[in-house]
Amino acid sequence: MAELKLNDTSFLVSETDKKGIITFANEDFCQIAGFTLEELVGKPHSIVRHPDMPKAAFADLWKTVQSGQVWTGYVKNACKNRQDYYWVYATVYPTQYGYMSCRRMASRDEIDRAQALYQTLK
Repeated sequence: MAELKLNDTSFLVSETDKKGIITFANEDFCQIAGFTLEELVGKPHSIVRHPDMPKAAFADLWKTVQSGQVWTGYVKNACKNRQDYYWVYATVYPTQYGYMSCRRMASRDEIDRAQALYQTLK
């Protein structure tokens, strides 16, 4: 199991419908997650959900965006091979047709703080 690291210029973007089904993913997202665009479109965004992520984090995300608000937070995602993973700082925006998620590199300090918090939510 290896942690993949985004670089300073990585910017992962995906869009989903209101049910969380992927309708678009950019090249950075496909590359780090190890999927092709064709493998992602039509699948639930949870395809990259890492089992270490507490359910409470996603419950908060959904509650926030479904109320029309923007959600931000740190997310540990799983790669296609289900062994590798990567951390991101995510911003999820409600749109007219669903949701857009924009993600950038998280620093080691941000990741450490998120992991400590998430341990209290399990």
